[in-house]
Amino acid sequence: MNFQQLRIVRETVKRDFNLTEVANALCTSQSGVSKHIKDLEEELGVELYVRKGKRLLGLTGPGKEMVRIVERILQETANLKSLADEYSRQDTGELAIATTHTQARYSLPAIISQFRQLYPHVHLKLYQSGPDEIVQLLRSGEVDVGIATEALDRQPELAAFPFYRWRHAVIVPRGHPLTRLDRPTLKQIADYPIITYHEGFTGRSKVEKVFRQQGIEPDIVMSALDADVIKSYVELELGIGIIAAMAFDPSRDHALLLLDTAHLFEENITSIALKRGRVLREYGYRFIQLCSPELDKGRLTIGLDG
Repeated sequence: MNFQQLRIVRETVKRDFNLTEVANALCTSQSGVSKHIKDLEEELGVELYVRKGKRLLGLTGPGKEMVRIVERILQETANLKSLADEYSRQDTGELAIATTHTQARYSLPAIISQFRQLYPHVHLKLYQSGPDEIVQLLRSGEVDVGIATEALDRQPELAAFPFYRWRHAVIVPRGHPLTRLDRPTLKQIADYPIITYHEGFTGRSKVEKVFRQQGIEPDIVMSALDADVIKSYVELELGIGIIAAMAFDPSRDHALLLLDTAHLFEENITSIALKRGRVLREYGYRFIQLCSPELDKGRLTIGLDG
């Protein structure tokens, strides 16, 4: 048994049992992948895969148990390498972060700027993805840290910690009739076409929930992945916008006004998540602490082990 065989076991599941894709991912040949699988099954004395001819269709019972063990072995191997790197190259390396556009654009720039001053030789890789994709990137180990409002706190394989709290807000073009009201009601807002986030992004479900609870059907005429696009179409007077409040910048958004609507919307919590069992380099823990000072290494380690 060797590490290449273990990597192949993991990749067959990840690549939906397509041996050509497994071979490409591991920079080897399909025949080499097949031989490694056969050798491993012969060594263990059990079949790990359900087959139809030469095609792999899925995992047998022993195969499913094997994959769980393989994941732990490869994770601990990566942790050993991180530990060695921590002592040999304390201020150099790479930190991969997956987050949504809203977080990348509005909540992270100042934090990343601080981090770069502390660790100028650490290469930051920033993935802008949807919440479900962020979960997959964390599970596969392709990224170290995930940041999003949705999905992260519902995954048993991940440890999620609160980053910050925020609410939605309504934006309108200057001179819009709603600007003449001190505190518009939800019904008054629903009188106008609404532009907001796509389903599954930046608290969209909570926006819909608030309207639903009051028996109001909002006229959502357009949706987008990020606030910058929403603001552009609100400026064109195609509707009013519902965005994350921190995405409004009065110094830049001169053509728009932010209404006092904090009382209408529920609080959202953006989370920071890591894969359970994963050990970060010291600068990884420092990045998270810059996001949320109470998330020190001790608290994070306990959460990852839990």
